[in-house]
Amino acid sequence: MPNFPVSFRTKARLGTFPFDARSPILTKEAIAIHGLKMKSAVLASLFAAIGAVPSPALAAGLTFAVVAPTEGPLAILGQQVRDGARFAAAANGDTVVEIAEACDETDGEGIAGQIIAADARSAIGFLCTEGLAAALPALAEAKIPSVTLSVRSGILMEDALKKEWPLFRLAPGPKAEADKAVEVITRDWKSEPFALIDDGTIHARELVEAVRLQLEEVGMKAAFVDTFRPAQEQQLTLVRRLAKTGVTRVFVGGDRTDIAVIARDAKAEKVSLALLGGEALLGADPTVPMTDGVQAIALPDYQTLPDGSAVAAAMQAKGIVAEGYVLPAHAAVTAVAAAAAAGGDLIEKLSTGTFATAVGPVAFGSDHELQDNPYRLLVWRGGTFMPADTAQEGE
Repeated sequence: MPNFPVSFRTKARLGTFPFDARSPILTKEAIAIHGLKMKSAVLASLFAAIGAVPSPALAAGLTFAVVAPTEGPLAILGQQVRDGARFAAAANGDTVVEIAEACDETDGEGIAGQIIAADARSAIGFLCTEGLAAALPALAEAKIPSVTLSVRSGILMEDALKKEWPLFRLAPGPKAEADKAVEVITRDWKSEPFALIDDGTIHARELVEAVRLQLEEVGMKAAFVDTFRPAQEQQLTLVRRLAKTGVTRVFVGGDRTDIAVIARDAKAEKVSLALLGGEALLGADPTVPMTDGVQAIALPDYQTLPDGSAVAAAMQAKGIVAEGYVLPAHAAVTAVAAAAAAGGDLIEKLSTGTFATAVGPVAFGSDHELQDNPYRLLVWRGGTFMPADTAQEGE
């Protein structure tokens, strides 16, 4: 079951959005049962796997196992991971061993065995929950840290911490989107009447509810809270209701098309509404153009930022487009290599160090999540979402 942002290309740029945010992730019980079954199966398969994977023992430098899809509709995302990892590894004289991820129930039995047989110091990638959850027990016994670029399951990370599995998440955690939205709202909307609305879907409703509860804890109460009907050609009724309440700011849990319609209709009605949405705003281009000034809580396009632009240019010279998972994969290899170069226990060094990478400084907290929230406040300007601070500098 995939649980990650899917890359997509728009006319202006490439973005990401949660591919399966509305589907349930593995339950705690399922992970526990699956892990117990797979642990014995994985360990039993190690000797067979050793004969199936070429050993890189004679290669110089570190060996990285890169776990990502090689077939099917997710293969393009897997190629992004491989491109970024190979580019970073080549710069350091390290070796990459590619391991296929099926992203279904067949994952797990062979993945851990192949990683261990390859004598890898670390495994990166893991775009899906199944293979990662099944492989972690054996990788923990072998003291091989894993860095996922995509899996956002809170339950899996809770289990990893409880069982001391060396899992590190370079993707946003399950609470990061709401936390960033609250940070922006408490900073920018403190003296403004605001509304919280959602489209009724599970992800949108949970996001808006999480934002509402955190805001009320610090004394900020929305003037209007409602659920709107999505996928409508116009939202004039909603806009007029918002206007009657006197709100000037609206946080919207909904997709890109709905927010574009709301922004268009508010402009037509001459209703001044500042709209802020979540990561779903980086979905594919809708039939309704986005209005300048609409804001989004989302991951930035790293190749346009100072830390990523030089690496992206070097990649372009080699025919690699630094889109989607390319720079995060490069960052994962860079961080692990720097931690290994520091000497000592690799897992401990990863847990305590700060590493300069193509996606900015990377440091993990005691919970093995990114210390700094990777989400940024973006604003739509001139046909693309860009960091709000960059947009202000250009005005």
